[in-house]
Amino acid sequence: MKPIAAEVKAIIDRHMAALQAMPEDKLSFKPSPAKWSKKEIIGHLIDSAQSNIRRFIVAQYEDTPTINYNQEKWVALSGYQHCESLSLIRLWYLLNWQICEIVKNMPPEAAQRTCITQDLHTLEWLVNDYVKHLLHHLHQVLELEPVPYP
Repeated sequence: MKPIAAEVKAIIDRHMAALQAMPEDKLSFKPSPAKWSKKEIIGHLIDSAQSNIRRFIVAQYEDTPTINYNQEKWVALSGYQHCESLSLIRLWYLLNWQICEIVKNMPPEAAQRTCITQDLHTLEWLVNDYVKHLLHHLHQVLELEPVPYP
C-alpha cells in the first residue's frame, strides 16, 4: 500500500499550485443550477476524503463495516459554493495528506479486509478506486485530459 500512498502524495503535490492559482470566478461558476461548480467538485473531493478516511480506519478494526454517504446531500448541506476557495483547497490537501499517512501505515494484511459502500469491497480495492476518483475530478476542475471513472 506504500506505493499507493506515494502516488496520492505525488498527485496532491503536483496539482496544489494549479488549484490555488485558479481565479475565484472560474471556481465559483455553475454551468447550470443542477451542475456543481469547480468549488463544489473540490468540496465533493473533501467529502470523499472524509468518508474514505473513515473506511480506511474502521475497516482495519471492525469486521465489514458499512460506510457510505449521499454525495449530493453532502455537497448541498456543506455549502461549499459559499466557502472561501483557498480554505477549501487547503482542507482538500490536508485530508489527502492524512489519507497518505493512513495508507502508508496500513499493514499488508489489512488490504484484504472488507467494507461495504454500495457494494462489498476490499480496502485494497477502495484505496485504488479512491485514486481513480481523485484523478477523475481533479482533471475536471483543472480542465486536463479527462480521466474516465465508472
